[in-house]
Order: sequence, then C-alpha cells, then structure tokens
Amino acid sequence: MKADMNVDFVGKRKIYYIISLSIIIIGILASFIFGVKLDIQFKGGTIIKYSYSGTLDRLKAEDVAKSVLKDAQISSKINEDFVTHNKTLVLEIDRSLNNETQASLYKAISEAFAENNVQKGQSNTVSASMGRETIGRSVLAVALASILIIIYIAIRFWKIGGWPAGITAFAALLHDVIVGYVAFVVLRIPLNDNFIAVVLTILGYSINDTIVIYDRIRENRRLYGTKVPFADVVNKSINQSFSRSFNTGLATFLSIAVLAVFSVAYKLDSVTSFAVPMMIGVISGCYSTICIAGPLWVSWETHKEKKAAAEKERLAAEREEKKKKLEASKAKKKSK
Repeated sequence: MKADMNVDFVGKRKIYYIISLSIIIIGILASFIFGVKLDIQFKGGTIIKYSYSGTLDRLKAEDVAKSVLKDAQISSKINEDFVTHNKTLVLEIDRSLNNETQASLYKAISEAFAENNVQKGQSNTVSASMGRETIGRSVLAVALASILIIIYIAIRFWKIGGWPAGITAFAALLHDVIVGYVAFVVLRIPLNDNFIAVVLTILGYSINDTIVIYDRIRENRRLYGTKVPFADVVNKSINQSFSRSFNTGLATFLSIAVLAVFSVAYKLDSVTSFAVPMMIGVISGCYSTICIAGPLWVSWETHKEKKAAAEKERLAAEREEKKKKLEASKAKKKSK
C-alpha cells in the first residue's frame, strides 16, 4: 500500500452506512426466518459424551436417542483428539435427564453400536434458570466492557472530541458485535460461550485499531489546527493509517484462517465455532475502523456545526425582527 494514498473515505461515508445497515437488516431477518440457536449452556439441557472405536453414524445415534427420549430435541457431533485419536460422540439434549434415563439411553446406544465398544463418559446437566443466568452474566460482561471503552476513549481524546469520539467508536464496535452475531445466525452455529469470546475478542481487536486512527487524527489536529476542516483531517488520518490497519487485519485473518482450517480438518467443533465467526469479525473490525468510526465522527461534528449555524441564524433573525419592530414603533411615534 502507498503511504500517500488519498481515498475519500469520509466523502463516501453514506455508502458505508448503507452497507452496514444492510448487514444489520439481514441479521434481523435471518433471526426471524431461521431462528436463533442456543447452546445447552444458554437454554438448559443435558450434554452426554460417549467414547467409541471404529466408525459411528452420529445421525443413527440421534435416532436411537430419540426412540428413548420421546419428543426431545437432540443434536449430535463427533469429536476426535488429533493426538490420541480418541473419538467421542456428543449428544446435546434439550432437557434434564436423571440417572435412570441416562442409563436407559446408554443401554440403547451401546446395543445399537455393539461393535464400537461404546463407553459412557462425562455428562453435564444445565437447568433453564442457570442458562438464563449465564446469558445475563455474558451480556453484563459485554455491556461493562463497552462502557469502559467509551469512558477510556472520551478521556484519551477529550481535547479533540471527548464523548463524541467515545460514542462513535462504540457505534463502530456495536457494528462489529452485530456482524459477529449475524455470522453465528447465518452459519447456524448455536450461541454459546464461544459467542461471548468472539464478541470480547472483536471488541479488543477493533478498538485497538480505532485508537491508532484516532491518535493520528489527534496528531494531525495539532499540526493543522482549525485551518483545515475536520473532515479533511479525519480523511487524511485514515489514509495515513490504512496500510497499517489493512496489513494488521490481513495477518490476523490469515492466522485465524489457519486455525479454522485445522479445526475443520480434525473435526474440532468447539474451535471451529470460534475461529470461523472470528474471521468474519476481523474483516468487520478492519472495515468499521476505516469506514465507520472516523466518518461517523465527522457526521457527528458536521451535524453539530449545522445545528450551531442554524441556532446562530435563528438568533440573528430574532435580533433583526426585534430591530425592525423597534424601528416601526419609533416611526409610528414620530408620525403621531
């Protein structure tokens, strides 16, 4: 990338806003059309793991489980340790199971797959109330992180923006969080603790990138003062930081892509459900840093300037009106 590039990011900000709003609308529609899948950790239920040898048909295992657990919603996945090559069948069931029911289920599966030497391993039961509590704590963690980010940005850039700087940076972060959510919904990945990990990681990555550009805006503001319009200062700062943001984003994306390919190849579902949405989050973080945070700050300042100018015109009009009334009153007295 050239250091002297001059792309009008600020001038094209309405296009970026439309793109971002379209992604948000797609996410909302996808949520209503496909629904939002919640992991056992959030909705409550039972997770049971069975070790086995050979090859096992997980869809057949689901059918066996459904024959024992009438009307239960059951999903399954296969995990394989790439070091020991131990294979595990994981059943996720949308209800709590007592020991007797778990024993009946194990008996049915071990009989259906007698040649696979199925052994019951760990089982975890999460109540619905505990799932709701987990969601509440996760949302609280994200909200607290967001509030601290706004305060930090406002204090650090108080002399050139203050709260507008913090709030527009947060708006860009919120954009990235929504994109991460859309990734989970569209890819049909259940929301679980990996979703919270993705959100918090995106927040950290994106705000770091945004601060770099905001620092450059502050330096250029000191250099040019008020002689150069704020929009031009922001646009110049984004262009000067573009190579750094792009290269950092590309390096991060490729690193996570390797992790994603590795996890898919070795069927590490828990890693895949983090790595794939995180790849999309890195792209979103790089995009929002360049195309949303700075341009949105300019929109804020432009709106504030227009509002101040309109107020100034209103006051001037009121003074002119009072002056005319006073002159008319004086003229009326003279005519008498």
